[in-house]
Amino acid sequence: MQRIFFAILFQISLSIGVTFTTSGQQYSVTDQGSTVKFRIKNFGLNSEGSFSGLKGHIGFDPGNLSGAAFEVSIDAASVNTDNETRDKHLRKEEYFDVQNHPRISFVSTSVKTAGKDGAYTMTGRLTIKETTKDISFPFTASRKGDDYLFTGEFKIDRKDYKVGGSSTLSNGLTVILSVLAKKD
Repeated sequence: MQRIFFAILFQISLSIGVTFTTSGQQYSVTDQGSTVKFRIKNFGLNSEGSFSGLKGHIGFDPGNLSGAAFEVSIDAASVNTDNETRDKHLRKEEYFDVQNHPRISFVSTSVKTAGKDGAYTMTGRLTIKETTKDISFPFTASRKGDDYLFTGEFKIDRKDYKVGGSSTLSNGLTVILSVLAKKD
C-alpha cells in the first residue's frame, strides 16, 4: 500500500513539473569563492564591474541532468565598478532600481551536455527588475572535492531588462560567472 502511495505521488509530481534530486546532489552557493562580473562598453571603452551577495541552491548530478536545478540570485545593490559615484547612479530607478528590486535572479529550466566531459548548456529564466527573459549559455562544472565550481559566460541586451537609458552605453552586456557550490 505504501509503495502504491509513493508511486502515485511520484507520478503526480512529474505531471506538475516537480523535480526530485537526492540529498547527495544538493549544493549551496557560496558568495566567498564565487564571482559575478560584467563587461559593457561605455563611450566605446570597456567598463567592468561585479556583484556580490550571491545566494542559492543547486541540484546537480552529471549522471542525471534531468534532475538538475539551479536557483541563484545576487544582491543588486552590491554593484561595484570601483567608482562610487557611478555605483550610486546604477542603484537608482533608471538602472537597477535596487530599492524596489533588491535581487537579480536566475532559475534554470534545463541542463544538457555540450559534447565533452564537464561541458554543459543551461537554459533558464533571468529576472532583472520586473523583467524575466529566457536565456541559454554554456558552462563547465569542475569537481572541487565534494563541491563544484561552475563557470560560464553569457550576453544579454540591457534594454531588454529596462536597465539604463544612456546613449553612450552599449546595449550588449557580458556576464562572467564563477560560482562555488558547497555540498549540503
